[in-house]
Amino acid sequence: MSANADFQQPVIRHLAWLCQAPQLYRGALTFDPVAWLPADYRHKLQYWDMHPESMPSLLQQATQRRLGLYFEQLYACLLQDLLGWELLARNLQIRDERRTLGELDFLLRNPLTGEVEHHEIAVKFYLGHTDAVSRRVRWYGPNSRDRLDLKTDRLLQHQTRLTSSEAARPVLRALGVKGTPVARLFMPGYLFYPLGEAVTAPQQVDPDHGRGRWCHVADVSRLQTEGWVVLHKPHWLANWQQPAAPEQGRLQQAAEEVAQSGRACLLARLMPGPSGWQEVERLFVVPDNWPEVPSIG
Repeated sequence: MSANADFQQPVIRHLAWLCQAPQLYRGALTFDPVAWLPADYRHKLQYWDMHPESMPSLLQQATQRRLGLYFEQLYACLLQDLLGWELLARNLQIRDERRTLGELDFLLRNPLTGEVEHHEIAVKFYLGHTDAVSRRVRWYGPNSRDRLDLKTDRLLQHQTRLTSSEAARPVLRALGVKGTPVARLFMPGYLFYPLGEAVTAPQQVDPDHGRGRWCHVADVSRLQTEGWVVLHKPHWLANWQQPAAPEQGRLQQAAEEVAQSGRACLLARLMPGPSGWQEVERLFVVPDNWPEVPSIG
């Protein structure tokens, strides 16, 4: 059972997950919040959980169903209200004379080192698919235009290098930043493995990464049918829990909706626990033509 099941407020469970979530990129630029968090940070989370009116405004505002924006709000709260770092800029555009080269997600001052840091962040969900011809495994998003290797390459080769560009220098100087900030990358998420097929995770991924399974609509009949609930954004983060038993027949109903709409669906299977029904497994159901035709999750 997840330690985050102790929290009743979903936004606090999500923030607690963010603090310790394994990542889909492990390398020299990886940022680990847990290495910087104060020893008593969970006490602060518990207080906010029991007294929602005391939550930082960033958490009270974090009700977006757009997962990326919600994730940014949680990360900003982690940096400012849990770590106590100084936020210099957020979503800072870098332009040359003709076009926007990109945005700096977060520009911060680390009070423990005195260094300015540039953090690029993303929360991602990828499904492993074996190509029928090459037998190569690629990791696609529910929208198969998104791919783990392409996203990682974009972050490492472009986004994290923006502060080193000529165009960034006047922008940084205007903020009082001397030199090039330290680049960091934070990319938690989940990998979903194909039903009934053994595939190996990419080497870049934390070994204890979040995981689940995926299947096409045609294969739903192979699964245990009861105990499933549909997870809506932003509840793709952290484990789901609820007081009542799941509605019967929800998996088959979700599969029918996927077949009709062409949109992937994320579900969680629940089991009864000490404080209600709690998530024990995750599943993506995708259209039968996925990934050849992109589906939007």
